[in-house]
Amino acid sequence: MSALVKIRSERDRMSAIERRIADFVLENAQLLRDYSSQQLANALGISQSSVVKFCQKLGFRGYPDLKLSISEALVRADNGHGEDASQAALEDRAATLATSLWRRKSEAEEATRLINPPEAIASAVAAIGGAGRVFIIGLGEDDIHARAFAQRLSLLGILSVHNFDPAHMTASMSAARPGDVLLVFSEHGKQPALCQLCRYVRERRGHVITVTRHTSNSLRALADVALLVSAHDDRAHIEPLLYHSALQHLLDGLFVTLCESGGERRESLLANLERIQPLLET
Repeated sequence: MSALVKIRSERDRMSAIERRIADFVLENAQLLRDYSSQQLANALGISQSSVVKFCQKLGFRGYPDLKLSISEALVRADNGHGEDASQAALEDRAATLATSLWRRKSEAEEATRLINPPEAIASAVAAIGGAGRVFIIGLGEDDIHARAFAQRLSLLGILSVHNFDPAHMTASMSAARPGDVLLVFSEHGKQPALCQLCRYVRERRGHVITVTRHTSNSLRALADVALLVSAHDDRAHIEPLLYHSALQHLLDGLFVTLCESGGERRESLLANLERIQPLLET
């Protein structure tokens, strides 16, 4: 890994002063050979020791070692020979793509947090925590999150009934009682079979919680509590990644709130994890 690529990859984990040094080096790499460590420190208004510590943190013996490494990388890039230059270009592109994806996921998670007010989360927690049973369903890829969340609720001592088939879920819900909850995962909220399940639960005086995209959809209209996911991107290969990341972040927040809402739930979680661990180790 070239020195410049290493600086870019480590930048987000640096302190404020280290980021200032990193940005200066990246923007002025061609001029760095004319700078001494003291001149670099003066240009940034920091101490010379900060420059030396920055170099050592990156794995170099000192500033001269870093400067030499950068100069050699620039020469290789200018000459266009050797696989080091192409490798550096590949690493730069990979780092750029990874950083861009991380930022887009963070934006989706933040938007999702903002469109789900605290009272909506509190209502979902109260309904799930007070239910005799929580019926959970999701079709296709939505079942990935439905299945995982059902397992988490079970660890908390909350009776959950998971299914990925509407017909089987209808049979299971014949035992539904007033106050029970149907938790439905549906990205687009348009499946008629899921809407039918929601109506069935409401007829039995149960509660319906839906998790869908932040769009107008028939499933959301049937919910007592509608949890929403905001994730948009023009690229078809990126948008699903944003949706699943934002949805997982939403569910993690719901799970943590459930854990913190009662000491007996945390005790149940710890006890269940202790029982499960030996099975995972065999």
